[in-house]
Amino acid sequence: MPYFRFENLETWRLARQLANKIYAISKNFPKEELFCLTNQIRRAALSIFLNITEGSDRKSDQEFIRFLRISYTSMEEVIAGLYIALDQQYINRETFDSTYEEVSLLAKKINALINSLRAPTAF
Repeated sequence: MPYFRFENLETWRLARQLANKIYAISKNFPKEELFCLTNQIRRAALSIFLNITEGSDRKSDQEFIRFLRISYTSMEEVIAGLYIALDQQYINRETFDSTYEEVSLLAKKINALINSLRAPTAF
C-alpha cells in the first residue's frame, strides 16, 4: 500500500512513464547536445514529475494547483524540445507522434485534476 499521496495519483504515474521515455529517447541525441537539448528536455520531463510529487503534499488545494500548473508548462517545454529533436532528425516522426500523444493524455489528466481540486466539496 502506497505511503505517499502522490503514489496514488494517475497523473504521477503517467509523468513517471513520460520521464523515463524522455530519458530513453534523449540517450540517442548527439553528444554535442548533452548540455543543451538533452539536458533541457530531461529537466523539463523531471519538472513535470517532481512538481506533481511536491505539490501533492501541500496543505491546500490552491497550492497543489499551482504546482500542477508548473507541471503543465513543463509539458509544453517537453513538446517544444521534441519539435526541435524532430526538426534536427534526432527522432523520427513515429517517436514524436507517440510521445506527443502521451504528453497530450497527461495534459488532459492534469487539467482534470486541477478542475476536481477547484470543485466545491458537497456536504
